[in-house]
Amino acid sequence: MPEEVVHFITRYGYTAIFILVFLQEIGMPNPIPNELLLMFSGYLSFKGFLYFPFVIFTIISADFIGTNILYVIFYNAGIYIIRKKPKWFPLSDKTIGRLTKKISEGGKFNIFLFRVTPFTRGYTSVITGLLRIKPGIFLPIALISAATWATIYVIAGYIIGPSWNLFTGNINSFKYIMLAVLVAVFCMVMFVYFYKKRRKRNANGGVDHF
Repeated sequence: MPEEVVHFITRYGYTAIFILVFLQEIGMPNPIPNELLLMFSGYLSFKGFLYFPFVIFTIISADFIGTNILYVIFYNAGIYIIRKKPKWFPLSDKTIGRLTKKISEGGKFNIFLFRVTPFTRGYTSVITGLLRIKPGIFLPIALISAATWATIYVIAGYIIGPSWNLFTGNINSFKYIMLAVLVAVFCMVMFVYFYKKRRKRNANGGVDHF
């Protein structure tokens, strides 16, 4: 963790966390990945510097507001932005096509899955806006995915709190921790997906309808 970021967070607390999460959600450069920021916030909760429920609420709020700004922009002006393709726009036509196909084919589940997956979180809001998926569909998914994402990473930081310095002092060990959390998120999402699919199949008399 860069010392200036640690100082910023410890000095301004919830405000700093909100700003950093929000900026990354709208596509602005961030000195650290949001996942690491969330885990550090969990660690600060463990140390008693921050109140755990307020940390969760702050992160969910920043994520939800930021991602919906992107969604609204691309919902209303996405075609124009893609046509002009400004220099700051990070997605290639190939990436846009691939993500559009996956979200279109996977529906609500893929929107949720990409929203809790690093590297595709912000892009999901962009593609969802481009597809003009209705707010009544996207907003609940955005809120649930924000709560899932925030809670898992903050709890992970809280749990490893007693050994925080050990893990952060060894970057390879910390990478493994981040990977383990990501795998846990993926497994949880897949469990929910197959559980819902099984319930739907049973409700349909053992037959899947597509």
